[in-house]
Amino acid sequence: MTDVAALRKLFEAEAERDRPESDRPDVGIIMGSDSDLDVMAGAGEALEELGFVELTDYDDPPEAEYTYESWVVSAHRTPDLLYAYGETAPDRGLDVILAGAGGKSADLPNMTASIAYPIPVIGIPVQEKSVDSVLGMPTGAPITAVDAGKSFNAALSAVQILARTDETLRERLVERQETQAADVATVSESLHRQGTTAFRESR
Repeated sequence: MTDVAALRKLFEAEAERDRPESDRPDVGIIMGSDSDLDVMAGAGEALEELGFVELTDYDDPPEAEYTYESWVVSAHRTPDLLYAYGETAPDRGLDVILAGAGGKSADLPNMTASIAYPIPVIGIPVQEKSVDSVLGMPTGAPITAVDAGKSFNAALSAVQILARTDETLRERLVERQETQAADVATVSESLHRQGTTAFRESR
């Protein structure tokens, strides 16, 4: 059992800790509640598809070139924790943050974007009714966002940002896109050769 004060101290301690860049998480995934996890899990799936490994213990980081971390941080119930997370993000090594929240007052992405600025934050509305809230930032307070539930796409966008200065990630993204294109071509040819009826029966 832990508490908010302990987690705040953890983030602050990690920000002050002298450790190699390779031991720091590249991407942060945060959500307002664990009930958001079914939607937010897509972000981790996308990152792992591209070679990222989840960092679950700062004292025992995985031996991986790219890592991400996951936390529940509520903008409404634990504002102090949100401030600690966002303010320490640069010194803890984060380059991009994916923030997801549900409900009509989905403030976590927006608040994170303001607190962690200039680290890019990609907002993920967990529900359709959260879209307007996540997108509703005033001019001069930027946030990038995806459609409701599209955490997988948010993670791909995060890797695109990192790939601007990382050739390995760029190559992985290109390879993924080429594989998708090849899959479409294979299906297209199969549909054409089999005909609609036979193709539908073979699926």
